[in-house]
Amino acid sequence: MNLIIHRGTNEIGGTCVELNSGKSRILLDFGMPLVTKSGKSFDFNPYKNLSVEELVAKGILPDIKGVYNSNPEIDGVLISHPHADHFGLMQYLYSKVPVWLGKATHEILKLNNIFLHQNNHISNPNYFEKNQPFQIGDFKVTPFWNDHSAFDAYSFLIESKGKSVFYSGDFRAHGRKKKAYKWFLNHAPANVDCLLLEGTKIGRMAEQPKSEEKLEDLFTSLFKLSHSIDFIYTSSQNIDRLVTIYKACLNAGRTFVIDVYTANILETLSDFANLPSPLKGYKNLKVLFPYKITTSLFQRGFGHLANKFAEQKILKEEISKNASDYVVLVRPSMKADLEKISVNNGSLIYSMWEGYKTQKYTKDFLDWLTKKGFSIYDIHTSGHADIETLKEMANTINPKSIIPIHTFSKLDYKNIFSQKVLELNDNEEIRI
Repeated sequence: MNLIIHRGTNEIGGTCVELNSGKSRILLDFGMPLVTKSGKSFDFNPYKNLSVEELVAKGILPDIKGVYNSNPEIDGVLISHPHADHFGLMQYLYSKVPVWLGKATHEILKLNNIFLHQNNHISNPNYFEKNQPFQIGDFKVTPFWNDHSAFDAYSFLIESKGKSVFYSGDFRAHGRKKKAYKWFLNHAPANVDCLLLEGTKIGRMAEQPKSEEKLEDLFTSLFKLSHSIDFIYTSSQNIDRLVTIYKACLNAGRTFVIDVYTANILETLSDFANLPSPLKGYKNLKVLFPYKITTSLFQRGFGHLANKFAEQKILKEEISKNASDYVVLVRPSMKADLEKISVNNGSLIYSMWEGYKTQKYTKDFLDWLTKKGFSIYDIHTSGHADIETLKEMANTINPKSIIPIHTFSKLDYKNIFSQKVLELNDNEEIRI
């Protein structure tokens, strides 16, 4: 079995790994970069009209033979979870290339295409289930369910011709699915040749990550003390965080107001897990119809995605009358709507990665709220494993070698792990 990391040996995001064995070739993830070579936040907009050849030449698309043209030479692509840095360049794959992913992941991608104007349409989906092995050519693949900030996240054991690779994907042990990680520790594969191990937190300040339950306590305390409206800026796809906020609202007797995009996410995923959905009778949950996104839905023939929440709809005027009753999920694109909620001196809880604050889009939004008299609070925890959890996984699997991936700090691995560490570079091929 041969392995090539096309992107990910020296950066977080844009992950893409190739494995080939016998006559079979597969890719693990096909992600969008998060940063430029200079370390700045990556913006795809300047490149969106370029051809595949131009994108490859500029290093945006990985230079991989037989995945972009009408004569594909690849047996399939595995998507570990629905974060763009793991799937975001799939639109450039030839449409007949088979894609393996969780069914819930596919449902999220479908909603992203509508609400976020993405173009990741999968014409040849193949769904896998946790712990159930399946075959792609000469490869036997076993997915393991991960605790991560993304819903429906997996790691993979890939076996072929007596060799094995374990791809950690993105994971943690302090989220609302930490039982999945504990289960894994008791059922982890043994005698693995190579562990591709994410290292998002390596090289960053060592700190004990807060659990989602701890965040729930922090949110609850803040909501109980608040005498005005509370806005929360977090990802609509961070399902653990949405559940945490909703539980805190119930604890504090507040109503959680989500926008129509988030309502569709929760409603769709409530078919896969016990999640608060506006259409399934959950109390203290209302839906706001932001003008820009709602108008766009009706103009493009997707009005039904808003209309189905008509009974749960809440107007801005209703929020203004009793502002202290509500916790509202917000984002910068809703600025015009928030202007119509007549309240000042509330709070904005920032519950995302700190690095996004440097982006003009986010900075301008936070500055605008500050000028309106809003206090800014940071309540967040990472979607990634801390160093002790990374060591625990490595020691449990005890592979013959560890290969750093999804990290800016691969040189630190050898000082952390007792196992042999192979420091690869992008596009360097090795034999397992």
